[in-house]
Amino acid sequence: MNSTTEKLFIKGNEVMCEAAVRAGCRFFAGYPITPQNEVPEYMSWRLPQAGGIFLQAESEIAAINMLFGASSTGTRCMTSSSSPGISLKQEGISYIAGAELPCVIANIQRGGPGLGNIRGSQADYFQATKGGGHGDYRLIVLAPATCQELWQLTMNAFDYADYYRNPVMILGDGILGQMAEPVEPIPYKPIVDLPDKDWILDGCKNRDPRVIRTLFLRPSDALMKHNLHLQDKCHTIQTELELVEKVNIDDAKLVVTAYGSTARIARGAIQMARHKGMKVGLIRPITLWPFPYVPFLEATETAKKFLVCEMSQGQMIEDVMLACQCKRPVEFFGYGGGWYPTSEKIFDHIQAVYEE
Repeated sequence: MNSTTEKLFIKGNEVMCEAAVRAGCRFFAGYPITPQNEVPEYMSWRLPQAGGIFLQAESEIAAINMLFGASSTGTRCMTSSSSPGISLKQEGISYIAGAELPCVIANIQRGGPGLGNIRGSQADYFQATKGGGHGDYRLIVLAPATCQELWQLTMNAFDYADYYRNPVMILGDGILGQMAEPVEPIPYKPIVDLPDKDWILDGCKNRDPRVIRTLFLRPSDALMKHNLHLQDKCHTIQTELELVEKVNIDDAKLVVTAYGSTARIARGAIQMARHKGMKVGLIRPITLWPFPYVPFLEATETAKKFLVCEMSQGQMIEDVMLACQCKRPVEFFGYGGGWYPTSEKIFDHIQAVYEE
């Protein structure tokens, strides 16, 4: 695993683990659930090799709270789960966000609601981007579409977490987690100038004590001020961090939008449409929060319609409609419950809604 010149043929779940270790992750706490089981399995042997600590927690709730402690020491840390397991972590995620602790959380989504099934899904979009826990907070949410992109975004996730002092979620699905692809193991290199961690709990010898907390019970406006500080940070993230891919947008009459695995499938449909002379393009959000609103609004100048494709009953469609500001109609194609689209099915829907 030391070569940086030869490609690795590796499964998505393992890509995420190896990239995390090479980016400096030294603590992982998790609990098994399909389709992310390879993540704790891989970390159980790989992290000790790198001088780190792996813990299989007694529950998802325990795992996320272990990250609260690990991050408080300044350690780069990570947890992962799939859909219902992430639901169990929500209280802890709210605590971590409220305490401004950096960490990386991976959700390899499965079909739901409830236990559902182990097929891939994108039905956790609301949970990830709108705040699944209590209170006013936001996660930075990254949606890779390939194993190579998963490698890079996992490394970037630790930088974003440290730079903004905010938890970052990698929102994948069962397809991305279980498929294997050739990956170039690009060495880790920070993408931002990382600040000193002058807030960590490392013993207070020769310095004033530090406190990390989310509890504000004194009769004052301290909690309100803290919330305003968090919102200021969110505004900064929205201003500075927006990742999006645009394909054939300049002349597009119909803009297809999808993320993650669905976007890969949609590319084939767009190629079919272009082959038929149809002016169809793609906007693929890579950051689901902050959502890239501007490219959609700009696209309304030339596009007549938008088509949202999701492996859900329709969740990202709401952000697309907001981004378009009701200037153009937004169509939807998708199902929940672990349904997979094909390029042919998306192309059929493109033909049904396309207007020259």
